[in-house]
Amino acid sequence: MRRFPDGWQRLVRPPGSARLAARVVRLVKHAHHASLFLGAALALAPWPAAAHDALPIERLALPPGFHVEVLSDRVPGARGMTLGPKGTLFVGSRAQGVVYAITLDPSRAYAARVQTIASGLNMPVGVALHNGTLYISAVSRIVKLENIESHLDNPGKPIVVYDKLPGETHHGWRYIAFGPDRRLYVGVGAPCNVCKRDDSRFALIGSMRPDGTDWQVVARGVRNTVGFDWQPRTHTLWFTDNGRDQLGEDVPDDELNRLTRIGEHFGFPYCHAGDIADPEYGRAKPCVDFTPPVAKLGAHVAALGVRFYTGKQFPKDYRGSLFIAEHGSWNRSRKVGYRVVRAVLDAKGNVAKQEIFAQGWLGDDESVWGRPVDLLTLPDGSLLISDDYAGAIYRITYRKP
Repeated sequence: MRRFPDGWQRLVRPPGSARLAARVVRLVKHAHHASLFLGAALALAPWPAAAHDALPIERLALPPGFHVEVLSDRVPGARGMTLGPKGTLFVGSRAQGVVYAITLDPSRAYAARVQTIASGLNMPVGVALHNGTLYISAVSRIVKLENIESHLDNPGKPIVVYDKLPGETHHGWRYIAFGPDRRLYVGVGAPCNVCKRDDSRFALIGSMRPDGTDWQVVARGVRNTVGFDWQPRTHTLWFTDNGRDQLGEDVPDDELNRLTRIGEHFGFPYCHAGDIADPEYGRAKPCVDFTPPVAKLGAHVAALGVRFYTGKQFPKDYRGSLFIAEHGSWNRSRKVGYRVVRAVLDAKGNVAKQEIFAQGWLGDDESVWGRPVDLLTLPDGSLLISDDYAGAIYRITYRKP
């Protein structure tokens, strides 16, 4: 398996109005009364004209034929994403406590408008849509904004749907998504690096009806998942899980998991990455008692968002692949992650290989300018990537080279 394929190209920002507008902005900054002129220039030009010049996207490397552009760099702390039926992109955040609504230009090449539709929430990382209602995670609560795309300018106060989730903030930010069964799935992390707590409350994935009733534990032994998706044809749930810290720089791996039955146990806190017994808890239960990951993703890469590619714009062999956002390490002597990886499945639905799809947010000198979080396929087949470090949303498209 080659994880570092050859033949990648550096992406060069194409010429055009965006580059010209950015040059105008730079010149205006040095003029007298610069703030007045700059405000006028930005009012006349689309926001992404400046955004394209602000982030060093020329450092990003993708396979031949793929191109990246900045949809918006005005989304501080951008985390989970979901798309409304009318084409509005909703984006959660963490420390910022806000939820954004992004109105896309009809070309979907840039954000025509970015607005805050909810604020003052406790780490509202997760966003999900059901029948026009936007659901938002807020640690101990799930709240909602009804008929949101018709009320972007006056969304009202969020309505509490469920308020019985743990209130601990360690791994308390929650990814949420609606499954094919129309239930809302919620990730609930362990309130620690490694510990043994009530497995009906922590280290799990749960689900509920849209009205907040009938809470069920779907998967146990999940240390901290911040991304999951369902395979289109089989409706099987796949999810990432972050491995524990303080066992070394190269162990244990983050995991890619697949749920085969309700209540399945994936090992935490007894076993990590399928075959590493925990030094403190591993004596109680052996690794063979638990479901191993379908793929190991590397230690400390902080695998977050995971999505099946459901579009048709990318080459045929990309269809049905899994894209995984690696947020990047925080406590390793040499940084790893800070990229997007593609997992290719074979005919039996197993991971046949992994390969890097997008990288460059981490420099050769280990400087960091971006951290991928979540992914989303747009109806035209392009792929969005959120970045909470740069406060940006990127859009990746493909044109046959």
